[in-house]
Amino acid sequence: MRFSDLLRMSLNSLMKRKVRTVLTVLGVVIGTASIVVMISLGLGLSKATMESLESYGSITAITVQESYNYSSEGTKDSEVKRLDDELVEELAQLPHVTFVAPQLRTNVMLKSGAYEANESITGIPADAIEQMGFAPAQGTVPKAGEGLQFYYGNQVLTDFYNSKTQAYYWDTGELPDVDLMNDTIFVIFDTDAYWQWKYPSEGNVVSPPKKHVVPTCGIQEGDENTWGEYSYGIYCDLDALKTELKRIFKNKAIPGQPTTKTGKPYKQLFYSSIVVNAESLDYVEELTATINGMGYQAYSNGEWVKQEQQTMGYIQAVLGGIGAVSLLVAAIGIANTMMMSIYERTKEIGVMKVLGCDLRNIRSMFMMEAAYIGFIGGVVGLILSFTLSFLINRVAGGVMESEMGLGSGSGISYIPIWLVLLAMGFSTLVGMIAGFFPARRAMKLSPLAAIRNE
Repeated sequence: MRFSDLLRMSLNSLMKRKVRTVLTVLGVVIGTASIVVMISLGLGLSKATMESLESYGSITAITVQESYNYSSEGTKDSEVKRLDDELVEELAQLPHVTFVAPQLRTNVMLKSGAYEANESITGIPADAIEQMGFAPAQGTVPKAGEGLQFYYGNQVLTDFYNSKTQAYYWDTGELPDVDLMNDTIFVIFDTDAYWQWKYPSEGNVVSPPKKHVVPTCGIQEGDENTWGEYSYGIYCDLDALKTELKRIFKNKAIPGQPTTKTGKPYKQLFYSSIVVNAESLDYVEELTATINGMGYQAYSNGEWVKQEQQTMGYIQAVLGGIGAVSLLVAAIGIANTMMMSIYERTKEIGVMKVLGCDLRNIRSMFMMEAAYIGFIGGVVGLILSFTLSFLINRVAGGVMESEMGLGSGSGISYIPIWLVLLAMGFSTLVGMIAGFFPARRAMKLSPLAAIRNE
């Protein structure tokens, strides 16, 4: 018997008992929809959590800082392993590292009209900035060879306060009248001199520090209510910042930089921190341990993220198990339907055996009927799953994002293509497994007893 004949006969048999077939398929539909929706909720929660974590910092980034040794009296020892260019080169040679970004921070005062802000400037190599996920709403990110330019985070504007009224944005709810992209922003790098000038001690007259004009190259996307990794900082090209600091302070100590025991500055500038980016989350823990072993402080969100992923895996397993119960009930319904079909078609089976039909063909025919039920139920179940997923995201997705701060508008139910294929294959397989034993029973029926059966 040809395979196409088996398919046709199986389908015709199901069509003869429409009501029973529809009820059995309905069980598979409910089972498939249950397991897909349950797993999609787990996947959506995991995806939303990861998106939320990534918005506050790369999950593959490792931050390296200086490590101080403490004596028995609790004071810092004089020997400190500094973060310099030699260390940057050494870290770049470690396996599974994609890029290394040294960062130099310095405090400045920003002034525009009556408004001013005390901010921290972070210098990062221009080539690393291209790989760090900056998303400018206006302008561009800092580029090499274009001099010192500032890239502002979208939250920086809220740090400006009115120097006359001392009112901040958080006091008034109104953003300062400052256009960071187009207004002239004066920058005071010598903050020590600024505070001494503004609040002079008795008998100590200090000249006002020099103001510098630094153009703006770009502003991070988002408004004052958007929170992200680069929302709060001001960034620039590292080489340009080094050049400007050396020019401004010349042979004087740069605020935030270490000095010798005699108070003189070192010839080179040391970094505030170094960001090491791993190839994937799998290597973060190993690289962190390696860097700590080198005598530096290294930390990342990787270990915590892995714990979150493990927890999400447990949640997905529980939700999937709940949905699988419905599919198990549907499998029992398929087995019951096939057994009833065998009892009703006993004489037909006997005739087929007497005519010399291969026993394997008889078994295949009944298993195909069960597979049809599983496949059709799986397809309809997936359609129902997508409908329920859409409704869940419309109703609960916005609440989850606003109240819990998770996700970025992608919803809490997520059905990837692999889940669609898995659900269709699994529902068909469940149908075939449920029909296996009834099919074996049909194959083992005695031909003569089957023909005599009424």
